[in-house]
Amino acid sequence: MISSSLLILALPSAAFAWSGGHHANVHRGDHSNIAYDGNIDSAYDFIIAGGGTAGLTLAARLSEDSNTTVLVLEAGDTGEAVQTQIDTPGYTYYNSLMGGPVNWGYNTVNQPNLGNRALPWPRGKVLGGSSAVNGLYYVRPSQLEVDAWAKLGNASDTLGWDKLFAGMKKSENFAAPSDDIAKTGNIQWDAASHGTSGAIHTGWPGYMHPLVGEWQGALAANNVSYTNDPDGGNNFGGFVATSIINNADWKRSYARSGYIDPLPPRPNLSILVNATVTSITFSKNSTTGNQRAKGVTFASSAGAPAKTVTARREVILAGGAVACAQMLMLSGIGPSDVLSAAGVKMVVNLPGVGQHLKDHLSTGVVWKTSADTAKTMAMAQASAAGDNVDAGDYSSVDPKLLSFVNSATAYVPAKRLFGDVDAFAKELAATRTNAIKSGLVPSDDPTVQAGYDALYGAEMDTILKSDVGQVEILLGLMGTQAGGARSLQVQAGIQHPLSTGRMWITSASAFDKPQIDPGYFSHPQDVVVLREGMKLARKIGTAAGLGAVAGDEIAPGSNVQSDQDWEDWIRGNVYTEYHPSGACALLPQSLGGVVDGRLMVYGTDNLRVVDSSVFTVPFSAHLMAPTFGLAEAAADMIRAQYNLPPPSLSASTSASHSSSAEIATATGKNTSSDGKNASPARFTVSTASGLIAVVAAFAVFAL
Repeated sequence: MISSSLLILALPSAAFAWSGGHHANVHRGDHSNIAYDGNIDSAYDFIIAGGGTAGLTLAARLSEDSNTTVLVLEAGDTGEAVQTQIDTPGYTYYNSLMGGPVNWGYNTVNQPNLGNRALPWPRGKVLGGSSAVNGLYYVRPSQLEVDAWAKLGNASDTLGWDKLFAGMKKSENFAAPSDDIAKTGNIQWDAASHGTSGAIHTGWPGYMHPLVGEWQGALAANNVSYTNDPDGGNNFGGFVATSIINNADWKRSYARSGYIDPLPPRPNLSILVNATVTSITFSKNSTTGNQRAKGVTFASSAGAPAKTVTARREVILAGGAVACAQMLMLSGIGPSDVLSAAGVKMVVNLPGVGQHLKDHLSTGVVWKTSADTAKTMAMAQASAAGDNVDAGDYSSVDPKLLSFVNSATAYVPAKRLFGDVDAFAKELAATRTNAIKSGLVPSDDPTVQAGYDALYGAEMDTILKSDVGQVEILLGLMGTQAGGARSLQVQAGIQHPLSTGRMWITSASAFDKPQIDPGYFSHPQDVVVLREGMKLARKIGTAAGLGAVAGDEIAPGSNVQSDQDWEDWIRGNVYTEYHPSGACALLPQSLGGVVDGRLMVYGTDNLRVVDSSVFTVPFSAHLMAPTFGLAEAAADMIRAQYNLPPPSLSASTSASHSSSAEIATATGKNTSSDGKNASPARFTVSTASGLIAVVAAFAVFAL
């Protein structure tokens, strides 16, 4: 929780007030009467654009040094107006806050291979980002995938598996399940793969549905293996995944509650919400020839006056899979044709910005069921207590029951889907030869085309014939839109799509949403992979103990049998699995890359991107865990570059310099990184309201 000692100091002359905020007295846990306002200083050592999963991790770590000042600019609000919906895991499913200001509300352009449908792309627009609103899955990628990504980006030493694994463990505060929960769910884990002193609580819910215990048997009946250590770099096969749940109160543990709320006094940290970055300001470095980020301009709305704040050391973009590429293009860094069409003056011609866009697609098989689901149980408790279930009120339901979320999963390799992987690989090789000629790459730039070929090669040479999952299979016990509360589903999601897309701006305004074209199913084999995954999902849902309670198939229905039937149905019923990446690709510039192995944007001296947009090899995972790990690794990298002293409690957000922070607060002085006295920074937040949605008939919001 936020410390009551994080009070706003009197405005010094070097600060200005932000009109996008206002004073509010709010109660957060054991602390009350925290003054939130919009007063910030005119300059900081580090400016972080985005207060989400990566941004708040970086803010907490970099501000551990009391002499380093940090500003976070978050476009969304604090989330406190909808705190119960954020905190309660089950509300992600039962109290779907469709639309509203906590969701960026992106949509794709019409997808010709999906019946010309435009799909929603929800992303968290709130302090904490998508970690505040997602499906709570804490699933790590495999070592093979991470190393393939790092190798392509010439970042094996800086961001390979060892670094990312260490970062994920550092961010984690793992709790083993109770004996009853472990037995009911047949949960297996290896404690050595987990961290126990990090900011983000991970573990299992306080209630476990008995059908989760049938998962291993249903998989075994279909020749899908099981693993007892899905988090140590080999997430192959089935397991019951951890979730971001704090077992002290059964609430969501997310970037804000983990990295920011517990902080002791940090007069060197400012967080400003309702502040959209409109552009980065630059000056040319005559020595290096690169652009130097001087600071950022931001505004609370399209019609509001803009403010500019100076960065002494770096600007770090942590706005997420969409916003980072948008911010670069708005600032004049990107493909020259896109910038020209949008009326933006070019600063750095970087054709890869917005390219190499990848996403997981998923859908599911749904059955009526004779068994209670987690939702029917929650509805029964709520109704018995007089809660207004129709209005999404489950306030009287046992918090342990509301902590239950879908977590039984499996990553299935190509050899299980196709048997003869060599034959399938031969088909893919033929497509690779003609990929550029057939228009699979949405760019005429030769570097972007070369990058697509390199990524295709990594899939063919490293991943396809391995045990890495080509599809994710998920058990759903939360009810469905198709079948109501008393229905269950088994989902399938493609993990390594060969289709690639792009995103781009159409105006110079940060308040105009970018165009997003994931190019879904533009590669003909992607629908084939998902088709085989759906066939397997049907078999798993009717096997062993699951089959005993699965009734009539609601979707797609027993009439869907042939390959063509499956593909036609999938095209009309598939949705995002909420795992977009790649628009700020970690690749060499010769391959259409945007950032190098230090996450520095090409053509700049001090502008980094730290979030899921740098992942180019799609991971068979949910992207929250690797994004936390990436941010931790990046924080270590940045601290080392500037010789910032390591915190005494390196695996904790507890301040290692709290005494000096208190002294700075008492004296009204703060020593900046350049050795000069600067005005004291402060933890500041302005408030509004917001909502979040779970979108799509079958997909789970599971970033």
